[in-house]
Amino acid sequence: MAGFTYIGLLIAIVILGVGLSAVGVVWRTQAQREREQELLFIGRDFKRAIASYYMDAGNGGHQYPQEIADLLDDKRGTEIHHHLRRFYADPMTGAQDWNLIRVDMLGITGIASSSQNAPIKKSGFPKDESEFEDATCYCDWKFLYQPRILGRRANPVPRAAD
Repeated sequence: MAGFTYIGLLIAIVILGVGLSAVGVVWRTQAQREREQELLFIGRDFKRAIASYYMDAGNGGHQYPQEIADLLDDKRGTEIHHHLRRFYADPMTGAQDWNLIRVDMLGITGIASSSQNAPIKKSGFPKDESEFEDATCYCDWKFLYQPRILGRRANPVPRAAD
């Protein structure tokens, strides 16, 4: 009888191990989905901050920030403006290693994650983020600010050729 109890216990441990590994996969997927949502929030916040900086002409007319610090403390006018609350870490890498998108001498026109991992989210993006649906990595999710002129989008930021 002792042999059958031992075999039964081994089978129970195997079943428990398989169940726990399935739970681990589900948990990891859910954690990645939450990081994706955080990346979308942070990317949109950066885009909004760049737009705010651009529209807050100050003394120099419309211009893009040259550094992230310009979004945190905009010293162009008589008062300091804070277009971005803090310099967020990239939720996909856990570090402040964003790919800053610059075009010629304009300054920072957008950001993108530096993660090469494939996104889970493939659809359901807003109209202005429709390019994200074809993304093969999070680094393809580019949060660019392009100002509108007279109701249509100006094109000071050429699209990068892939």
